[in-house]
Amino acid sequence: MNLKETICKNLPGGQQVLESIKARRLEGNNFRLERNRTTEITNRIHPGSLNLIISEIIEVTNEAKTFRLVSKDGYLPPFQAGQYLNIFAEIEGVRTSRPISISSSPRQRAYYDITIARITTGFVSDFFLDKVKVGDEFEASEPAGNFYHNPVFHGDEVVFLAGGSGVTPFASMIREVLSAGIKRQIHLLYGVKTEDAAFFKEEFELLAKSHKNFVFTLVVSEPTESYTGRAGFISADTIKEVVGDLDNKMFYICGPQVMYGFCGSELDKLKVAARRIRHEMFCGRQDIQNEPGWPEGLSPDQVFDVKIIGGLTIKARAGENLLIALERHNIRVNVCCRSGECSLCRIQLVSGKVFSPKGVLLRHADEKYGYIHSCKAFPISNVEIML
Repeated sequence: MNLKETICKNLPGGQQVLESIKARRLEGNNFRLERNRTTEITNRIHPGSLNLIISEIIEVTNEAKTFRLVSKDGYLPPFQAGQYLNIFAEIEGVRTSRPISISSSPRQRAYYDITIARITTGFVSDFFLDKVKVGDEFEASEPAGNFYHNPVFHGDEVVFLAGGSGVTPFASMIREVLSAGIKRQIHLLYGVKTEDAAFFKEEFELLAKSHKNFVFTLVVSEPTESYTGRAGFISADTIKEVVGDLDNKMFYICGPQVMYGFCGSELDKLKVAARRIRHEMFCGRQDIQNEPGWPEGLSPDQVFDVKIIGGLTIKARAGENLLIALERHNIRVNVCCRSGECSLCRIQLVSGKVFSPKGVLLRHADEKYGYIHSCKAFPISNVEIML
């Protein structure tokens, strides 16, 4: 009998309590009280959709803001640092959505933070940065995505290679680890065009000073004369110089599409095994015509007919994926990641040709029966599709 049981035995009614504990241990947990509550319990973890309200807007840079989201229903489900929300918005009569990484720590769920930067021809980013205000309401998916740390397989030494707004999932991971005292060594290499464009720079610098398990290296590609930090790109030489020993470290990459190929080749020079490199699936590049394999001589402004079996025919530009083309005509397709990963936006290609960039995770069964991811399918001829 341990000390707790000895004390309990000598209290009034203590013997009865000990007998009840013993019986409970023998019987195991009694789940009969939870009968018929399966859906209610499951929905608290996986609600499907969320009703959110903007409670605060925080300026991050001249061209980026953090939007603090609270639940209209009073509850936010758990998530893993590195996951995203697919936020739906009605813009100029078009209902569309964008997957946006959660930048706040999962250790608190009073709110979710999402940080959005302006991008060229940014239909949704311009809307958020110029039009959205405190009190506005949005629908969003539940937290999703596979870009998170798995302590069993990824180890305790990680290196984050971030570019531009791609630092946001890393911000969530860093905030969780350092605020919760998790035993994990993190080195963040953050590449930006100018020093002023860096997200959370002052916060990262303060955290690096106060936590031995976090190292922050800013890499500026177009530095000013007054800048004294590291300049250039996140090259093999830079990684080796600032990280040191690369053995047993897990590398994570998140940023503009062009960054994946560049950093991937630099890690290859350092002989980092592919199994020790993880990529976030971000939305495709704006200049899809510069993607390897794009048909020679085809202008991204070339317009093709998209015939929907059993429906109407719409027009679509070659440089715009079919999902956006459908949304512009108020035709809704189930969607989440918009990055060719989740497969929710699948449609069947009945005839014609589309261009899909490298990295689209199309299942074998989809290939066999002609299904494509509309978020990563660009028409390069007249096409027929089935929704």
